[in-house]
Amino acid sequence: MGASSGPRLSGMQRQVLSLYRGFLRAAHSKSIEDRRKIESVVSAEFRHNAKHVDRKNFLYIEYLLRRGKKQLDQLKSPDIIGLSSLDVKHPKP
Repeated sequence: MGASSGPRLSGMQRQVLSLYRGFLRAAHSKSIEDRRKIESVVSAEFRHNAKHVDRKNFLYIEYLLRRGKKQLDQLKSPDIIGLSSLDVKHPKP
């Protein structure tokens, strides 16, 4: 068969990408204005976590995935028109 076009992804990386795509798909069911806002919040949240979350902190990443799935389920509801971003501060040791 053909060679893959990039590096193989771990199961957790595939879950993160799947969640991101799920948010973008759900955003397409909203109005143009709401869609842009949702895409902006989702993109900013994923970029922030990509930069600031240690890739080996599996427990925290799993927590973020669970939280994201809950938010995605809420966003899929026709009554929901947008998302907000939470600024979670980590306590200093």
